[in-house]
Amino acid sequence: MNLTDKPTIPAQVMARQVGDETVILDLGSGTYFGLDPVGARIWQLIGEGKTLAEICDTMLDEYEVTRDDLERDVVELADKLLEQKLIGIG
Repeated sequence: MNLTDKPTIPAQVMARQVGDETVILDLGSGTYFGLDPVGARIWQLIGEGKTLAEICDTMLDEYEVTRDDLERDVVELADKLLEQKLIGIG
């Protein structure tokens, strides 16, 4: 995925908070994926309809991290979610 991509969450994908983790479940395939609190924040921003670049902009104000590290981590997570069909590209 690229920073200009706007991920979307398919209707059959649900997310729930379980302790410190957010669990994502695809009701159609049974695929599930766990997110730590930072991953959960990325998921929340995806749900708000932001591009990956906008997600990075928001998170730079919230976390002490370099832009390069953040961009790499956001794209890496988005790629994993896309591979599992837990997000699409809108």
